[in-house]
Amino acid sequence: MKSNADTHDLLPAEFYLGQNYPNPFSGTTTIKFCVAYKTRVILKVFDSEGKMIRQLLDDEKEPGTYKTDFDASSLSEGIYTYKLQVGDFLSTKRMTVLRPGKMSINGQRNQK
Repeated sequence: MKSNADTHDLLPAEFYLGQNYPNPFSGTTTIKFCVAYKTRVILKVFDSEGKMIRQLLDDEKEPGTYKTDFDASSLSEGIYTYKLQVGDFLSTKRMTVLRPGKMSINGQRNQK
């Protein structure tokens, strides 16, 4: 019987795309995903009009949990989507890019 300390060695039973964190973000964010078996994995980022702006991954991966960093410092402020495609599995999530701005005392962004 495995102890709780060994649970990080367990392989995922299904494919999964996690929500990026932090979100919203202004520079770099992390995207986590799980692969159930050895297969080709494609991860792409799209703008609000559906145009692909970056391919983060197109590679064969072994079963496991992965994370990749996405640097959006060159992108405009707005809402973007990212899509994970693994065979017939397709999952899409939204992320929000913010540009650094002055923050008010209560932590809200000041409007320009």
